[in-house]
Amino acid sequence: MPNPDIQKTTRPLLTSLVLAGAALGAQSSLAAEIAIACGSGDAADYCPTVAEEWAEKTGHDVKVVSTPNATTEKLSLFQQLLNSQSSDVDVMMIDIVWPGMLSEHLVDLSRYLPDDATDGFFPELIDNNTVDGRLVAMPWYTDAGMLYYRTDLLERHGHEVPETWEELTRIATDIQDAEREAGNDDFWGYTFQGRAYEGLTTNALEWVASHGGGTIIDSDGKVTIDNPQAAAALDRAAGWIGTISPEGTLNHTEEKTRGIFQSGNALFLRNWPYVWALANGEGSEVAGKIGMAPLPHGPEGESASTLGGWNFAVSRYSEHPELATELVAYITARAQQKDHALAMGMNPTIVSLYEDEEVLERNPSMGDLYETLTHGVTRPATVTGDAYARVSNAFFNATHRVLSGELEGAAAVAQMQRQLERIGRRAW
Repeated sequence: MPNPDIQKTTRPLLTSLVLAGAALGAQSSLAAEIAIACGSGDAADYCPTVAEEWAEKTGHDVKVVSTPNATTEKLSLFQQLLNSQSSDVDVMMIDIVWPGMLSEHLVDLSRYLPDDATDGFFPELIDNNTVDGRLVAMPWYTDAGMLYYRTDLLERHGHEVPETWEELTRIATDIQDAEREAGNDDFWGYTFQGRAYEGLTTNALEWVASHGGGTIIDSDGKVTIDNPQAAAALDRAAGWIGTISPEGTLNHTEEKTRGIFQSGNALFLRNWPYVWALANGEGSEVAGKIGMAPLPHGPEGESASTLGGWNFAVSRYSEHPELATELVAYITARAQQKDHALAMGMNPTIVSLYEDEEVLERNPSMGDLYETLTHGVTRPATVTGDAYARVSNAFFNATHRVLSGELEGAAAVAQMQRQLERIGRRAW
């Protein structure tokens, strides 16, 4: 029978007993199988490794459940399992914008964890994973939007790394013209994710927030998008299309933009930290010629990077919620996060690891990420709950219409304000 999270248990954690020296043989009658749905791609490769490590140390078993590669398909699978109150999956790796959508189906981890379990994590990430006072997920690794740039081209043409969007536009135009005159007709000044999807929400939130235009919806649930700063931010981005950014930007996602930059055909790129290792890898046209910096800001704001990343949650319908929580705590503990950073280059969610000598020696760029992560902007997913998908859809679709020239920024933010307020009256 499913075992919903309805009360806090007082018996000691099994793992603590085992790791304190209790013989595994004595625990055999208590052994259980925990099913964990890991992610996909590079980050997912390490999840089964750590889960199996936990199983070996505790005498329990783990079963790694396959999930779709696409994030939207993964969410759909989890929603089907949770809505049916299935106990088939105990632990789920969830996107940073899902806690609010899934919270009613997730265990309050604080019922089973010690009071100091969240100490040392980035507070913004713990806040993101806390819904109505319930800690529904623990952060595993994090991301933030970054500006990549060609160090060799900036030096050659006598420019510094831009601090404002105005400077980026001017420098990108200058160097793009120079490189094309030199014979590279495929060269562009700036490449970013402009397709109508969640990636555009992350980009546009950075533009708006860095212009002092707010975060679409504030922490109290008030829609704030209709303001002159937000409109100006969208209009500025629209001005890049066909000038310093290719027309194809309207359909570009992360990997397409990485390909343009990594092939040597762009000066600036907005993307996630994973690009660093790939762009400096064997076969890359720009290896050893790139830098990474915080994103620029507008005249009335500060640099803003949208936070990304993945977390581990426990289903309320797990038959072993306490044991599943132990697994989550083990995977996201400092030692395992350090191993993850060393093995896979993923960004930890524990602050002290950004000062760890081994981590920085393996990936020097991680030190540059610290300030960016501490000032990261979260999408309004927690406050909007299961309505977030509709909120994001409305935001990226209206933004896409501005980028494509169908709407002016002022009209778009006014339209968004009305649409989001209608959604909010019914949903939060």
